[in-house]
Amino acid sequence: MIRYLLKLSRPRFWLYLAGPVLVGVAYGATSLDELFSVPAVALFAYFLLPANVFLYGVNDIFDADVDEENPKKDDREVRYRGSAVVPIAVTGSVLLGVGLLPIIPRVAWPWLIGFLILGAEYSAPPLRFKTTPLLDSVSNGLYILPGAAAYAALSGSSPPLLAVVGGWLWAMAMHTFSAIPDIDPDRRAGIRTTATMLGERQTLAYCAVCWLSSALLFFLLDPRAGVLLLCYPAFVVAWVVRDVDIDRAYWWYPAINTAIGMVLTVGGLWRVFRG
Repeated sequence: MIRYLLKLSRPRFWLYLAGPVLVGVAYGATSLDELFSVPAVALFAYFLLPANVFLYGVNDIFDADVDEENPKKDDREVRYRGSAVVPIAVTGSVLLGVGLLPIIPRVAWPWLIGFLILGAEYSAPPLRFKTTPLLDSVSNGLYILPGAAAYAALSGSSPPLLAVVGGWLWAMAMHTFSAIPDIDPDRRAGIRTTATMLGERQTLAYCAVCWLSSALLFFLLDPRAGVLLLCYPAFVVAWVVRDVDIDRAYWWYPAINTAIGMVLTVGGLWRVFRG
């Protein structure tokens, strides 16, 4: 069961939630001690594993019928077969998230609560955002909420609006790009998403526009960050020009996102160390 839950939590993608926490901590901290404060460590620990069990567990429970047609479940992921362990683990993960509220400042509460709500309603009824084109993309701004919570917990204030909107657009593009390999199985299962509505080529264009907009907003906040994030629309152009199979490129993004996230984090840490 432990092995099953670990695979369900998508270890390749753990840093998609925990990584933004590192970025938020790096830019929210004002001293070395704050980097290892209780809120910083607790948020990182939660978003590294329990939050992934919650997010993907809810997804697998409510997508059990759809996933019968999904080839990713054959080897890289697991199929939910009705085991009671998964709902119990998901419930426990939610309780752990709620348990963070007493140890983080109130200014960080909306970001954490927002993650729990969007994380559930992306897959679960009654809203089930993932089955409504455009809303499935917009709702996936939830991936930046851990970073916003970490920044707020350490700085005592909400993150800059440009960073929130820019990060939200980045997450929208990343989610929609990741839906491209699922276009065929989703269509066979009757699931409507932004990717099934647009098709592969137009979805790539949509992702490029979102990533370019994100880079421009971050450029206004810090030109160095904006230039760094131009890598994402450049990658889309490269995939199209070189006719790279998106099913293959999709599995490169954990490494790409980790490398770019590391550069952003080191930039924030350099500011703390220099200070």
